[in-house]
Amino acid sequence: MDLMNDDITVADNAPQHRYDAHVGRVLAGFAVYRLSDDVITFVHTEVDPKFEGKGIGGAIARFALDDVRETGERRVVPSCPFIKAWIDKHPEYQSLTQP
Repeated sequence: MDLMNDDITVADNAPQHRYDAHVGRVLAGFAVYRLSDDVITFVHTEVDPKFEGKGIGGAIARFALDDVRETGERRVVPSCPFIKAWIDKHPEYQSLTQP
């Protein structure tokens, strides 16, 4: 299955404290977060095995970090190894982790 970014929809699922990625109507992956007054801590990212290697995790990371940047209210603590590695590979997001 080849996916285009247009096939992946990511949204903040605030009631469940996670960013969800869907391919069509299928939940393909998610990133769980915890909020405090000035921090969003990403604690776990998971992609359904049938969607691994299709850009789902990257789409979640980009959307979530862009969302955090847009609101400008919190800094990011990337406790999740995937989110941390993604930020390391995309230095334009490293400023979000600074105090």
